[in-house]
Amino acid sequence: MPANGKITFYHSPNSRSGGARILLEELGAPYELAPLNMKAGETRQAGYTAINPMGKVPAILHNDALITEQPAVFIYLADLFPEAGLAPAIGDPLRGPYLRWMVFYGSCFEPALVDRAMKREPAPPATSPYGDYDTMLRTLSDQLAKGPYILGEKFSAADVLWGSALNWTTMFKLVERTPVIGAYIDRVIGRPAEARAKALDDALTASQAAT
Repeated sequence: MPANGKITFYHSPNSRSGGARILLEELGAPYELAPLNMKAGETRQAGYTAINPMGKVPAILHNDALITEQPAVFIYLADLFPEAGLAPAIGDPLRGPYLRWMVFYGSCFEPALVDRAMKREPAPPATSPYGDYDTMLRTLSDQLAKGPYILGEKFSAADVLWGSALNWTTMFKLVERTPVIGAYIDRVIGRPAEARAKALDDALTASQAAT
């Protein structure tokens, strides 16, 4: 385990925590895996809800600190391993944009996506966290078009988050795979860390299916 303490990673394959596993691979971070079988309902059982009452993954336990909520997990881990260079430091001009796009995922993208998937009208503009779906997606797409990554030339943990999210949401046709979005996904998921995480998760999925 790293000198800065023990990391326990609560994870279920084929879920939002898949992106966190890719990030751990990108960071070269040692961790103890606490696997959960979401299909068997383990994320909603008392053993796990005692850790995260929301019953969601990913969750990270670092020493005695519990970190939940996907963007928070990404921000925390990338800052914990600065030598990997995946998080602009405080004082770096890119730090603000980096935090912006990390938080945009949970505050705008996911609420808009869920409303659209459920065929629900958004709340009135004055109360909606994202305004409207088209504006949200255009804001994201305009940033990706500046490329090659969400911060321009610098690859960061934000790209791990967005590459994973857009790969899944376009795969299930929740988001249109436009040329800009498709090219961005291909750049991000073609990295070696993605392949390593996928191989680990494929093995975990097979193991869970066999039990």
